[in-house]
This record gives sequence, structure tokens and C-alpha cells, in this order.
Amino acid sequence: MTEYGTWIPYEGTDALFLAITLLAIGVLLTYLGRRLVDAVGIKRPAGKTVSLFMILMWVLSLATFEIGYATYAVQLYQMHMIQTPPVNPISPITETSAVAAFIIAYLSRRNGLKLALGSAFVGTAAAPMIFELPFDLIVMGRTYPAVPPYPTLFRLVFFLPLFLVEISTFSLLTLSPLTKLSKYTLFSLAGMFFVFAIWAFFGFSYPSDPIPFTLNGISKVLSFVTAVTLFLKVK
Repeated sequence: MTEYGTWIPYEGTDALFLAITLLAIGVLLTYLGRRLVDAVGIKRPAGKTVSLFMILMWVLSLATFEIGYATYAVQLYQMHMIQTPPVNPISPITETSAVAAFIIAYLSRRNGLKLALGSAFVGTAAAPMIFELPFDLIVMGRTYPAVPPYPTLFRLVFFLPLFLVEISTFSLLTLSPLTKLSKYTLFSLAGMFFVFAIWAFFGFSYPSDPIPFTLNGISKVLSFVTAVTLFLKVK
């Protein structure tokens, strides 16, 4: 039986369609990576006011998500009398995203302490979101148990603020002049989607068993690698 805090696995043609879609995305990213010769810089926001506004929107999105999460959790508890979620076996790997901060700071060390620390912050914040955005889109409609009387509404209460957090976090990458999109970024991202595709062939189930656990972990590490490649010094 699917436990609280998890999602219903994909089966049959749904799993096959998901796997093919993710595989196609991976192939497209690989093709784009092979076509990209020079790294592409990301345009920075015009002026400090815009930058401060972006940071404010990021903070507000975090607050909105916390409110949505609390609302979802309270309703879930009232409907199902669930007190604690199951242990998340993948949390230790997620927490290793902190390693990205040291790597990015090291790569940026020659640009001054302030810029190195700022780049490390935005890169580390973006690292798990690279994984989370496609992941959330995949599991959004299959979370279990449903929250009556309007399960779709309560899913949106949880996921829409989460999407805002993810997108606003990506926007913070523009604050660093060192952020560049290179072929290595596209190849790393393609690798993550290839692992997602394999995971989908196995139903994209909760990482409580060895195979989904391993695939979840590898794809998450690749998302951290993708974030680091944004700060590589490449032509």
C-alpha cells in the first residue's frame, strides 16, 4: 500500500509514455549541447532595484509555500488522522547539495569574496530545484492519499507555491555575472532526464526500494552537477 507522503507509481502505458517523453527531452538536450559551441552568458537584471525586487519575490514565494504546505498538512491530518510522514530515505543525498556551495565558491574565488559567496548561494539554492521542478510535475497528480473534498484544489495549494519557489530561485541565478549556460550544463541536465526515463520504466515509484532509491539519488546528484557547471570557466 502507498504510504502517506508518497505518490502512486506509474503503470503500463502511462509509465511507457512518461519514459519516452523523458527520454526525448534528454535526447533534445544532448543535441542542443552538441550544437552549443560557446558558453552563453545570462543577462543580469537592470539595476539594484530589480535585483532587490527579485530577492523579495523569492522570499515571498518561500513564505507562500510554507503557508500552503501548512494548510495541506492540517487538512491531510484532519481527513486521515496522520501524525507523522514516513522517513524520507533520500534526504541525506539532498542535503549534499551543500557541497555545491564549496565547489562554486572555489570556482569563483578569483572574482572576490563577495561575488564568490553570492554565486555559491544562488547556485546551491538552484541545485535541488533543477531536480525538483520536473520531478514535481511528474508526481503532482499522483500524490497519496488524496485530500477530500477537493483533492485537486489541495494539490494546487501545495504545488503552485512550490513552483513559484522553484522559478524564483532560478531567477536568482541572473544576479551572478558568472552564470553561464554551457554544453556541460546541457549534457548534465540531459543525464538527469535519462535517469528519470529509466526510473519511469520502473514506474517512477517512491525511493523506498533499491532501484528507485538509486535512480533518485543519481538524478539528484546530476542536478547538483548541472548547477556547478553554470559557474565553470569555459569559452
